[in-house]
Amino acid sequence: MAKNFTVCVFCGSSDGNEAVFSKTAFDVGVSLGNAGFNIVYGGGSTGLMGQIADGAISVGADVTGVIPKFLQDVEVGHTGLTRKIVTDDMHTRKRIMYEKADLFLSLPGGIGTFDETIEVLTWLQLRVFSKNLILFNINSYWDSFMEMIQDSINTGFYRPRYSNFLSSVDSIQELMLKLNDFDNYQLK
Repeated sequence: MAKNFTVCVFCGSSDGNEAVFSKTAFDVGVSLGNAGFNIVYGGGSTGLMGQIADGAISVGADVTGVIPKFLQDVEVGHTGLTRKIVTDDMHTRKRIMYEKADLFLSLPGGIGTFDETIEVLTWLQLRVFSKNLILFNINSYWDSFMEMIQDSINTGFYRPRYSNFLSSVDSIQELMLKLNDFDNYQLK
């Protein structure tokens, strides 16, 4: 792992309807923090976002939250972060998170999480950057998304070479093995 390596985490501001989502999000935060990764995320204290941050903070990790002014009350901006960046809008929020990230990790979430995840794949295809995206597939959450990406490849709308930057993991152990297999910010 590279020093000051930053993982950008996308996930829901809700807990979902199964306890495994929140527990896993907290445990992912703990595992990333214990391994020395910095985290940048959407800055909220609720749902999976809050769990990721709380887990990482509990082990002393460096956690940066990026939140637009208008969402501070809706997503209840986290108050225990290493740093909080308040933006004017969602576009600036995403741009800052993308710039700070060395890698992206998507946990379950709603439309906002889909938006962020798909935008990263778009930026990959447009060659804005070449950073990897890992989908944490809690309870098979991302299976249909991965099928949609494969359908897009099969029908000629998404280039297969860009899918090399996309992977999926089913456990924290698998995630940590993948993260420990980094070389020069690219997955082997």
